[in-house]
Amino acid sequence: MSHVLIAPVILPAVIGALIILWMRADLLLQRVFSIAGTAALLAVAIYLNVLAASGQVQVYRLGDWAAPFGIVLMLDRLSALMVALTATLALAVQLYAFGSGWDRKGWHFHALWQFQLMGVCGAFLTGDAFNLFVFFEVLLIASYGLMIHGGGPMRLRAGVQYIAYNLAGSTLFLVALGVLYAVTGTLNMADMAARVAVMPVEDTALLRTGAVLLMLVFAIKASLVPLHFWLPSTYANAPGPVAALFAVMTKVGVYAILRFYTLVFPQDTVIESVVMDLLLPAALFTLAIGQIGIMGTRNLGRLAAYAAIGSVGTLMIAVSQFTPQGTTAAIYYIIHSTLAGAALFLIVDMIGARRGDLWLRLDTVMPGNALIGAMFFVTAIAVVGMPPFSGFIGKLLVLDATRTAPQVVWIWATVLVSSLIAIYGMVRAGSLVFWKPYGLQERPVPHEPAPLPSRGRRIPTKLEPDEHIQDLGDAASPALAAVAVGALLAGIVALTVFAGPVTQFARATADQLHNPALYLHAVLEGQEGTK
Repeated sequence: MSHVLIAPVILPAVIGALIILWMRADLLLQRVFSIAGTAALLAVAIYLNVLAASGQVQVYRLGDWAAPFGIVLMLDRLSALMVALTATLALAVQLYAFGSGWDRKGWHFHALWQFQLMGVCGAFLTGDAFNLFVFFEVLLIASYGLMIHGGGPMRLRAGVQYIAYNLAGSTLFLVALGVLYAVTGTLNMADMAARVAVMPVEDTALLRTGAVLLMLVFAIKASLVPLHFWLPSTYANAPGPVAALFAVMTKVGVYAILRFYTLVFPQDTVIESVVMDLLLPAALFTLAIGQIGIMGTRNLGRLAAYAAIGSVGTLMIAVSQFTPQGTTAAIYYIIHSTLAGAALFLIVDMIGARRGDLWLRLDTVMPGNALIGAMFFVTAIAVVGMPPFSGFIGKLLVLDATRTAPQVVWIWATVLVSSLIAIYGMVRAGSLVFWKPYGLQERPVPHEPAPLPSRGRRIPTKLEPDEHIQDLGDAASPALAAVAVGALLAGIVALTVFAGPVTQFARATADQLHNPALYLHAVLEGQEGTK
């Protein structure tokens, strides 16, 4: 049993606590320790992927207690990939927050950042349904603070809506867990799967109720229509780096759907058909609404938010097939959509910092127009799924995975038509922001750093003086911010160039996920020496 398996949970938890207790008044120390901690998390995640590459499911039993009575963490190809994707995204976005100066606009940015990583990584690694709820709450509590970072009435209003909606989702999560525990007598996912497999079909009515309730919970987290209303306002009003990190939060809901409905419920064809009947139409409507939102919005922040909704719709079309081929496409698209979505949010934030707001209108040319325009162009191509970048490959994989589905006509028509709509919306936005209209002169570069956006309103460029925090001055570094965005775009290019090996890895991951016997054997057997 390797203790490294618990490091993605322990490492950010310790660093977050140290920042609060020891470095509260020193922003420089917070930056150093927090960024170093995220880099260490990435190194651990790479090592965990090496461990998972063997194809064996690794299990960590806390306190050496035997499952299903003790708490277990588990590591397979999918969980290792998601932890690595989270750490990669977090490091790039955290460097952007440092370079743009966003991390100095509130008192506890880096501590909340670490606790957010703790919750996300814990959700990917846990093998217990109740602890999945616990880690969901950890990441949500941290995200509440990050959401309102920097203050402002619009951000606070969106934050209250976000909190209320997710509290309702958490309550529903507890109800779903209570129903499943009443039926199966366990919350260990492996043990629950073993009991569901031998349950008579005539006794599964309550089990189906619990499965549908869980699907609703995860649909809220993934922002599936009609449970998506919290996302546009939340993501559009969140600080740029926070919205970029939130790109992986919707993937936690997708991961939970993949985990539960391939491990716990695959043996019950009645449950599988009920879930598929609900999931595919919701995915199609999510994709359509997201892409139409890109075309219809007049605000760049909301454009990025609707792009995130559209990517969830495309992703869930693949997931809803519940086949190894569909899961392969979904895993590839998870990587692409996380990198592309985060890059779009950061580029939108850079635009707002230079223009002063995010409304789509003709204006004078902003400083750095050529560089930011090029990055927006590349990101827009990736987001809408045009060749040659990974979004095109991902959509091809999704279309190929659904070509034998009974609803293939509806799926293909929705994907292709909505892609054309998204292309028009991105072209319109890029033309309004980056095209230099006749008679408008280039805006001079300001001597003072431009204020960062609060999605349509100005906010102060730095915290008010306070005797309890060390003032470092306006230490923003636009070059570092641009490098961070460039790193995400480089990830998209690498995902395109190495599409073959990545797809092979995704296929091996999907095959392991659709063979739950490996998971059950690792968790429930071979427990000699445990308590």
